[in-house]
Amino acid sequence: MRTKMLILSCLMAMAATAGNYEVCSPNGKVQVTVNTDETVKWSINYDGRQVLLPSEINVKIQQGKKTLDLGKVGKISKNSVNSSFKNPFYKKLTIADEYGQLLLFTTQKFTIEVRVYNDGAAYRLISTTKKPICIVDEIAEFSFGDDYQAFIPYVNDNRGGERYCYSFESYYDEQPLSKMYRDSLAITPLAVCLPDGMKAIVMDAGVENYPGMFLKKVDGNTLQAEFAPYPLEQKIGGYDRLNLVPTKRADFIGKLDSSQAFPWRAVVITEKDGDILNCDMAQRLAPACRIADTSWIQPGKVAWDWWNNCNITGVDFPSGMNTNTYLYYIDFAAKNKIEYIIIDEGWSGKESLMEELNPEIDLPRLIAYGQEKGVGIILWSSWRNLIGSDPLSGTASTDAVMQHYADLGIKGFKVDFFDRDDQQVIASAYEIAACAAKHRLYLDYHGLKPFGIQRAYPNIFNFEGVKGLENSKWEPRVGNGPLHNQPRYDVTAPYLRMLAGPMDYTPGAMMNAMKDNFFGNNDHPMSQGTRVHQMAMYTTFEAPLQMLADSPTKYMQNQECTDFIAQIPTTFDETIALDGQLGEYIVIARRKGSVWYLAAMTDWTPHDLTISLDFIGDGQHTADIFADGVNALKEATDYKHTLQTVTSKDRLNIHLSSGGGWTAIIR
Repeated sequence: MRTKMLILSCLMAMAATAGNYEVCSPNGKVQVTVNTDETVKWSINYDGRQVLLPSEINVKIQQGKKTLDLGKVGKISKNSVNSSFKNPFYKKLTIADEYGQLLLFTTQKFTIEVRVYNDGAAYRLISTTKKPICIVDEIAEFSFGDDYQAFIPYVNDNRGGERYCYSFESYYDEQPLSKMYRDSLAITPLAVCLPDGMKAIVMDAGVENYPGMFLKKVDGNTLQAEFAPYPLEQKIGGYDRLNLVPTKRADFIGKLDSSQAFPWRAVVITEKDGDILNCDMAQRLAPACRIADTSWIQPGKVAWDWWNNCNITGVDFPSGMNTNTYLYYIDFAAKNKIEYIIIDEGWSGKESLMEELNPEIDLPRLIAYGQEKGVGIILWSSWRNLIGSDPLSGTASTDAVMQHYADLGIKGFKVDFFDRDDQQVIASAYEIAACAAKHRLYLDYHGLKPFGIQRAYPNIFNFEGVKGLENSKWEPRVGNGPLHNQPRYDVTAPYLRMLAGPMDYTPGAMMNAMKDNFFGNNDHPMSQGTRVHQMAMYTTFEAPLQMLADSPTKYMQNQECTDFIAQIPTTFDETIALDGQLGEYIVIARRKGSVWYLAAMTDWTPHDLTISLDFIGDGQHTADIFADGVNALKEATDYKHTLQTVTSKDRLNIHLSSGGGWTAIIR
């Protein structure tokens, strides 16, 4: 009855107050009000509870000699949409796209489109002018009603000291809004903890030909968007000269040649944290797939060399960046049905992907051997080398590089050190994706977080932009343990960073440690938490190209664990969030065909949980289970492997050790 009343009140709201326009979600719980009395502001209520106070929506544009804003709202239009679409490269095959829609048309040839879903709301500006315009700034505010606790991923470790040049890898500062550092930027998604366990998560989506959105603290409990100004000059710099660092930026954030939709500004709203794990907001708001034939796109797993420093043993050749080492990786991948290997930094020249190649690596031989064994090869590249297309410099164009390596038989590129998301870089990411699709190549973007392009170009499998396993290589000890609480991050990032899209965390460490015996070691790295904590990541973390970060030797020494990991798909037909608490623990189930894959993870706090199997279907099933061992608190590699007959009427009791995990395959 309450839902019906909310829907009815929403339908009647048009006649309520001059200057107020309201639109509701399909279930009537989420209500957005747009007020146009002075400036345009939006506010959000959820089931009668305030989520977002009136927050300004505006834009400053330069058109010729005129400086303009949105102008006044004239006509409006309302609609309800009930549709769906399919994505075989995602955590579920079918995505429902159901929302209430409000369109407001302004006197300065802008349309404000508002969509209200059952789990949140979003708006975007659409320029309908046919003339070129310069976007001086966009005003996007998110004002909250009290000094709520927040999970804030601050920008730090800037490249070359440049404010907007950053890898998008951030731990989460957990602090009230009032304590936010006003001189610092934060990336999105950013979570605000509302009363009664609710969360409001601020994010952007569907970014194209426009800079990404940072957030900063302003007066009151308000977050305001900030955007990287357009780069005018840049130089080679940053870590090991791998970046293009802007040295001069314009007094505007972007240039548009004609009409264009701006990115979405979204607030995801959930009553239970577990629901965040199954939210499709980023997919719904992304541009539709632009590749007509996607049959050649084959997600899978990949054996990776860099994290484990090519530490293979029991061979009669020196391991390293050489042909014999990668023949060994190919053999390991083929034996364990791993679809790909990556050859990371060191195969090419420092300034070119076509010249001064490493003479110790015989790419044609490796490609041929991989084809014989059914294993594809992916190559590392810096972004600046891949776009080295200035004809005057004599370097090869992106298209020429991709054509060359596609003809050789390479499967794709891991493109690293973007470390920016200004308009220029976002445009470049789309151009690279389109070029790669033309040559049927896969991509893994590092130094970027996902922003919608992954639906438009599903040949982009992964994005880094995450504090992944690589950070364990240099993690310092402070007192009796590591500086950062990585297990807590591991059960925070899936709720927040993964809300934007897949993440190249690079899991799979076979060297595992508790706090008291963990230490960072670049050449012989280990992970924080238990062995099964790492194994559970393969079901928990979304990544159509999922890494096996440790060395083939270690995986073969732990073949029972490797056999299990190798069976887990990297895309799924269905996802169910079973339980969870942001920053504390996660329990999730995913289905591929008729097989279910389950995983649970916790931070350093142990948990005892019970999950129902009512979703697995009728009849008897076999559950292949890995759980933390009884001695995992002392020896993090300890685990227990069991087979168990289960039915949909059963409930499983799960114990998660400190820094622990649990995972199962149910057939």
